[in-house]
Amino acid sequence: MTLIKETDYGTPIRLSARMVTLSIDGQEITVPEGTSIMRAAMELGTKIPKLCATDSLEAFGSCRLCAVEIEGRRGTPASCTTPVESGLKVWTQTGKLSKLRRNIMELYISDHPLDCLTCAANGDCELQDMAGVVGLREVRYGFAGENHLDAAKDESNPYFTFDASKCIVCSRCVRACEEVQGTFALTIDSRGFASTVSAGQKEDFLGSECVSCGACVQACPTATLMEKTVIEAGQPEHSVVTTCAYCGVGCSFKAEMRGTEVVRMTPYKDGEANHGHSCVKGRFAWGYATHKDRITKPMIREKITDPWREVSWEEAIGHAANEFKRIQAKYGKGAVGGITSSRCTNEETYLVQKLIRAGFGVNNVDTCARVCHSPTGYGLSQTFGTSAGTQNFDSVREADVIMVIGANPTDGHPVFASHMKKRLRQGAKLIVVDPRRIDLVKSAHIKADYHLPLRPGTNVAIINAMAHVIVTEGLVDEAYVAERCDKMEFDRWRAFVAEERNSPEALEQYTGVPAADVRGAARLYAGVKNAAIYYGLGVTEHSQGSTMVMGMANLAMATGHVGHVGAGVNPLRGQNNVQGSCDMGSFPHELPGYRHISTDDVREQFNQAWGVTLDPEPGLRIPNMLDAAIDGSFKGIYIQGEDIAQSDPNIKHVTAGLAAMECVVVQDIFLNETANYAHVFLPGTTFLEKDGTFTNAERRINRVRRAVPPAPGYADWEVTMMLSNALGYPMHYNHPSEIMDEIAALTPTFKNVSYALLEEKGSVQWPCNDAAPEGTPTMHIGKFVRGKGRFMITEFVPTEEKVGPRFPLLLTTGRILSQYNVGAQTRRTHNVAWHPEDVLEIHPHDAEQRGIREGDNVSVMSRVGETTLKAVISERMQPGVVYTTFHHVGTGANVITTDFSDWATNCPEYKVTAVEVRLSNMQSEWQRDYALFRDAARRINRAAE
Repeated sequence: MTLIKETDYGTPIRLSARMVTLSIDGQEITVPEGTSIMRAAMELGTKIPKLCATDSLEAFGSCRLCAVEIEGRRGTPASCTTPVESGLKVWTQTGKLSKLRRNIMELYISDHPLDCLTCAANGDCELQDMAGVVGLREVRYGFAGENHLDAAKDESNPYFTFDASKCIVCSRCVRACEEVQGTFALTIDSRGFASTVSAGQKEDFLGSECVSCGACVQACPTATLMEKTVIEAGQPEHSVVTTCAYCGVGCSFKAEMRGTEVVRMTPYKDGEANHGHSCVKGRFAWGYATHKDRITKPMIREKITDPWREVSWEEAIGHAANEFKRIQAKYGKGAVGGITSSRCTNEETYLVQKLIRAGFGVNNVDTCARVCHSPTGYGLSQTFGTSAGTQNFDSVREADVIMVIGANPTDGHPVFASHMKKRLRQGAKLIVVDPRRIDLVKSAHIKADYHLPLRPGTNVAIINAMAHVIVTEGLVDEAYVAERCDKMEFDRWRAFVAEERNSPEALEQYTGVPAADVRGAARLYAGVKNAAIYYGLGVTEHSQGSTMVMGMANLAMATGHVGHVGAGVNPLRGQNNVQGSCDMGSFPHELPGYRHISTDDVREQFNQAWGVTLDPEPGLRIPNMLDAAIDGSFKGIYIQGEDIAQSDPNIKHVTAGLAAMECVVVQDIFLNETANYAHVFLPGTTFLEKDGTFTNAERRINRVRRAVPPAPGYADWEVTMMLSNALGYPMHYNHPSEIMDEIAALTPTFKNVSYALLEEKGSVQWPCNDAAPEGTPTMHIGKFVRGKGRFMITEFVPTEEKVGPRFPLLLTTGRILSQYNVGAQTRRTHNVAWHPEDVLEIHPHDAEQRGIREGDNVSVMSRVGETTLKAVISERMQPGVVYTTFHHVGTGANVITTDFSDWATNCPEYKVTAVEVRLSNMQSEWQRDYALFRDAARRINRAAE
């Protein structure tokens, strides 16, 4: 007998304590109660014909192709929706069933275009397959009667078409939109023969609420919904499993190929982070890899006002190495440094920090996490003992309460948001802490139980107020705290938050959130078995970012919501490998594995392995490097895969620092804004050309596999290796797997990680060592990494960036679904159809006071700069707060953000900038200067060509 231990067909099921035995086609099988007949048959190797059923959706039973006969019962029930029962005798293949299935298929084909030989789905069409399975050879019904063959085709979406003439109304696309994505953008319109799939209120796909995640395309069994790339290039003939290079969710994909051409990216069903789902960026926005702007040849120039000159790799590497050596000889060893990339692999990032420490001989290395999640590393290490989130993404399935703080998952981390929304539809409660009314506050079938629309900059006040309620109302999990946490630190914290100044009533004047709502949210969070916190840059990008991270950790420890499934404190990382770049030792004070550079025995391990003597003193952070450049003491930098001239705050200060340097080496796939100040440009590779690993926000180490050859001829890790060798520090690796072996040998949390293990398991979550040889999905089980959990005092200190008569509004920034970070990749895809420019969201009250109407050009001015945007009047914002994104180069959002930063980590305070907004009929001075600068650069390069 066979036992099913996994899932029912189409729907995950919990194992029933009761097992039932039945017979299928004369074979006996024992399965858990609740299993469908179709799934039981599949376990025996019997494939029942089907069209509306698929393994990613709940059973529906509409196509009737999967009908079976059951002895003693009338009719032919659908096997996908009929549960097993003890003693059933089921037959899946009989003469009656064969005739029934052929008749059903004949009706489908009779209303289907006769273009099977020329159809783009040929070879990948379930309708074709099932026609063959049931033995259909002819269609008796002609096409003279009523049919849908002249139904209109919707080609509005830039990535896929909807050909209604080929639709069999199986509802798979509608159900995928509901069950997998949770957007509910599609519906079945009308009834009977007139039934059609409709996007929204009979809108086209582009104009509807469809978010282009591709779930409908993935689910479609015919050529009704189909990728335009497949229509143009033909069906793929082989595939490579790899990992997406956009956000920190780390979705697994199959890069489906024809030769060396990528035809489509299909979400990989065995991907542990995404389980076969995707978003518009990962699924469709990969065309930048072959965009005409791609730079594939090394280039150098003497001055940044000179035209670029294409050179050989040998000349470019030699020139860069000679310049770095010249600078160090003239100005001292500390006059150079580098920035690692959160878009590159772990192996590539590891080599860059190794080059800087061992090749340059300095610790002047930093990464983009400085400006996003450095407070996460500091805050969680202080309280829990490790610099990463506590759970895997699947943990959200068990959460009773989900608290989202300073994050917008539906835009920033949409695949995880879909899993979260599914749990919310099942009944989990939701608390949203955000100045803006994000989609999770109220959307299709979801409404937050509490939305706390705090004023920007008052996160710590809110978390202290919630802690006050939990302590003063007896909601602390005393047994958990006594067993798991440092008593002295807890007693100090308890006394601190119990003070009246930390009550919701006392802090309401700062937060603007009604005290009753804060009390209700605190009670809800503390009063359940499993409560989870998910947070983003709205927590970390503040002057009290580290304090807020510690405050959330305090709250989780006090209520016992750490160390088990369904709970935890979980950062939603922005870039694909920002977790990995931190893990690999990209901060100036930490070696790989978050071990301080000043620790003698740790440093000695690296001295022995690398054959050097490392400097025990931490190096310069990114802001320090720029300050030192302006002061004249920092002269050279190697920047791999980061565009600090667009992404970092106070752009004028950033560009002044870059312009003051004598050798700026940029390694990237496009001539980004930072490259305007570069002297050497080394072409980089896209994720499709990489071999290595990424580490996502849940600490999951995923393989990245090369699908196409590197366009520049060398992989990024090879370029770093060549530069190191030219500098006089030898590096020799034959494959990224050898680099990972070195990482594992020197990093305790990676000790058991190897490519062989990743091939066997698919992925693993660190720590992966002798204590956890297959990885650690949930951290801090039984005890914290640091031993006893440490409560930290989190005094609320209002930001120095304050509103006043000149600047009465607060600007906060964020992201939008279709775009990514500084837009270098997504702006070179069809995603611009959804977001062609950055805009300023402003509340109707604030707009009316200033005479601003929808679509007006407005000037946004802060203490450090000014830019011009189009206004969008929106009640998503509260009065007194405006919002914009930073995806487009000419916007200059970071021209106006200040250089106030987190007290512990220098993470910039992007989320709080005092501004004034006024009507404007012209570009800002910065935008005019920028346009002149870009035009001049283009003229110089055209002249060189």
